[in-house]
Amino acid sequence: MADEVPSDRGSIAFIPLEANPELMTTLLHSLGLRKSLAMHDVYSLTDRDLLSFIPGPAHALLLVFPVNAAYTSHRLAEDATLPVYEGSGEDEPVLWFRQTIRNACGLMGLLHAVANGGARKEIEPGSKLDQLLKEAVPLAPAERTKLLETSQALARAHHSAASQGDTLAPQATDDVDLHYVCFVKGDDGTLWELDGNRRGPLDRGRLEADEDILSEKALTLGPRRFFEWGGEDIRFNAVALARSLD
Repeated sequence: MADEVPSDRGSIAFIPLEANPELMTTLLHSLGLRKSLAMHDVYSLTDRDLLSFIPGPAHALLLVFPVNAAYTSHRLAEDATLPVYEGSGEDEPVLWFRQTIRNACGLMGLLHAVANGGARKEIEPGSKLDQLLKEAVPLAPAERTKLLETSQALARAHHSAASQGDTLAPQATDDVDLHYVCFVKGDDGTLWELDGNRRGPLDRGRLEADEDILSEKALTLGPRRFFEWGGEDIRFNAVALARSLD
């Protein structure tokens, strides 16, 4: 019998986070990300002209996608072949958080985006975000979940951002059929798919030194694959973490 993975249907619930780059940027800056980086709308995952508007290099991409039967079937089949991830420490190739807070997948995506790759170097020393990640590194995934669940700084920053979206925010206890997944380029060039609802970080291939997260190879190995399971559902959205325009 496969090992069980803690679910995101626990007793703690957050208001779902809108894929709004301004709010996400404000949230990250309030936690300690330097203003040299910001979130940007990604208007297309296939049109290079539209992708060129995002100031490179792009460090991470968050994809919002519909959770349907086709995707769920794929996820369960792939997860059945994987062990439950139990990595920890400075030697981890990527810092990954298991999600147990309901409706916090947007926040998990943002944490994965700034905790890895080049973005990690743009966190202010001594900031709330810096302290959180330093505490998380030596912990096993189960202990990391407790760290996130008990972080008042994280909860306050998330609530402030999620409550100010352009659309009416769902209640924290509502069931939402949209989900965030994060793609980052690791320090060794690995393209990682990071989703706190999976069994661990997923290695999706290797990128060359001159390929960022919005390169053709990264998009093909990562977010474009999700279109296979979308059917006629067009509720896809994407935002990228890249250089600030200010």
